[in-house]
Formats: sequence, structure tokens, C-alpha cells
Amino acid sequence: MNFLAHILLSGENEGVMMGNYVGDFIKGRLTEEKTANWNPNYVLGLKLHRFIDSFTDSHPEVREAKDVAAVTQGKLAGIVMDIYFDYFLAKNFAHYHGEPLRVYAHRTYSIVEKNEHLIPETMIPMVRSMIRQDWLTAYATLDGIDTTFHRLSRRAEFLAPISTAVSDLRANEAFYYTKFLSFFPELRREAGQFIIENAA
Repeated sequence: MNFLAHILLSGENEGVMMGNYVGDFIKGRLTEEKTANWNPNYVLGLKLHRFIDSFTDSHPEVREAKDVAAVTQGKLAGIVMDIYFDYFLAKNFAHYHGEPLRVYAHRTYSIVEKNEHLIPETMIPMVRSMIRQDWLTAYATLDGIDTTFHRLSRRAEFLAPISTAVSDLRANEAFYYTKFLSFFPELRREAGQFIIENAA
């Protein structure tokens, strides 16, 4: 769900960006047989996506943040935390990239549109909505995050409670931001190292 973070952590290679972006929609093991005819950078992006998710889920700062979110969000705390962290990244984007968020977002949309052939069919309607509604820029405000949660709550019945998640963010923003500041630079270093070590 944290699309902005996944894209940013990919670096500037378009194949890696696309693989990381669609990672949640590619299921199963990434065996050599399965990926033999796939773009190696795309495969690297898929592997990077899984590395980022695993690193994030096991990090103690993230676990502490999830424990607090779970008070109101229960089993949805992990999804909620992904979106909270994208909010902090978007809100403070100038600290993490040389381009303004709006410029970066629209450059990203152009890359995604150009590489639509790499996007699973089940993901394409969501991708087109994301571009049309400019989700990446919207992540930078509480109102935008609120809209994100309401949109997500309508995707499945079990997600309905997430529509109230912005209230928890408002109440505990300083706490969550502290966790983000402790965690994200470490994730960025590890993701960069993963790319170096696994590049074709």
C-alpha cells in the first residue's frame, strides 16, 4: 500500500521501479524458470519489494508503532502503518529527494504509463485511478490520507474499519513520526545495498 516509499526506494532504474511498484500483485515464488524471459531489472524490483516488506515487518520501531495503531485498527495496523509512513515521506519529501513531490509524482506516472505492459491486468484499473486522482501528491496531507483510507475501506468488507484511521494519526502523529525517523533512513540504506548486491 505504501506506493511512494516503494517507488522512491527503487532508485532511478525504470525496470526496478516497475517491479517494486507492482510487487503486491505478483504472487508465488520468483523461480528462475518462472522469470526466465522477464526483464532482469523488473525481477530485481519484485525481489526488492519483498525485501522491503520483510525488513519493515520485522523492524522493532515498526512493531512498536503497529502496537499503538492496533488499539484502534486491530489486524489492519500493518496496512495503516504503511500509509502513515507514506504520509510522512510525502509531507517531508524535500528531505529525501531533490525534486518537489509534485514533479516526482508526475514523472513517476509517466514512467508507469510508458511501462503499462509490465503491470498485471488486475492492477491496471487501480493504477489508472491512482494517476487520475494523483494519489502520490495527495499522501502529503491529512485530508489526502483520509481520502485514501475511505477509498481503501470500500475495497473489501474486512477493510471497512480503516475509514477511521486518520483519527489515530491525528492523535498520535508525533509518536509515529519519531518511529518513521528512526526506521526509514535504515530501510533506505538497506534497500540501496540490496539493489547493489542483487543487480544483474
